[in-house]
Amino acid sequence: MAAAWAVLAVLLAAAQVASAAQVTAPAFLWAPKNYGRFDDTKEVVHYQTVSPKSLAKSVLDEGGWSNFICSREAAQRNVDVAIIFIGSTLQSADISKENQVDPALADTLKLSFTSSNFSMAFPYVSTSDDEKLENSLLSGFAENCNSGFERNDITYTDKCSVSGQDLYKYPNMDAINDLVVSGRADPFGRTELIVFCSGGFNDLGLRVKSEGELLAQLVELLEHSGAKYTILYASQPSGLLENPSSLPLSRHLAEKKINDTKAGQSKCDGECLVKSSLLEGTFVGIVLLIILISGLMCMMGIDTPSRFEAPQES
Repeated sequence: MAAAWAVLAVLLAAAQVASAAQVTAPAFLWAPKNYGRFDDTKEVVHYQTVSPKSLAKSVLDEGGWSNFICSREAAQRNVDVAIIFIGSTLQSADISKENQVDPALADTLKLSFTSSNFSMAFPYVSTSDDEKLENSLLSGFAENCNSGFERNDITYTDKCSVSGQDLYKYPNMDAINDLVVSGRADPFGRTELIVFCSGGFNDLGLRVKSEGELLAQLVELLEHSGAKYTILYASQPSGLLENPSSLPLSRHLAEKKINDTKAGQSKCDGECLVKSSLLEGTFVGIVLLIILISGLMCMMGIDTPSRFEAPQES
């Protein structure tokens, strides 16, 4: 019995070490206006841990991006601009923190997620330093588009570490604005795909803006232009050594709205209910098993005499 408990303790310790070594970051997909999807998909959260390429596949299939980046033969364009915004500061554990490292980023993401007509969240996207996140996402799009993705003209900000012959890099937000305006007037009905990498631009003459300020400025630019757009925000934290598993992650990404002190009503979908039931059953089973083992050990510890003396005759 003691050996079994020792093996169990070793396995639990190994699981904790493995979870501590993994760093995950969130991703958010939203579109403020209807862009061709007729189902009511709003504030959907996928709690599974996914790889960047699995995220790309979900964005294509569930997010509807395959309709405008995998095929350029659509008769009617539903999206003028599609943005891939690559961050570098947000971890999964940061979602539930009250004091955010970048408050402007948290406010923009929460407001966009809760107020858009279409929104999806992926709180656990596994990150790695082996490959840039933008390259992983784009290769995931190419793998799931059946070679149709290669016909797209992709625009990058000059902070992106990509190379190619037909590479379009834009040095500032004004150039992005001109691209969005010209994209709306495209007679071929093509959707402009813009990859906005962490750090924004290489213009050292201006004050360095935070990630949240850049995202807020980009959203404001798109809203002011009147373009129909959709944004995929994904983060690849760099230089982070703290253990993210030691911090709690809120399952309700939309519990609090901006400038509202009252917590929203708890939401739990079907998958949440199933997982909570399984977790409760596991806890009850463990408690019953402990009680059973304790009872058996107590019974084994009871000593009874092997024989009894005969009663004395009076």
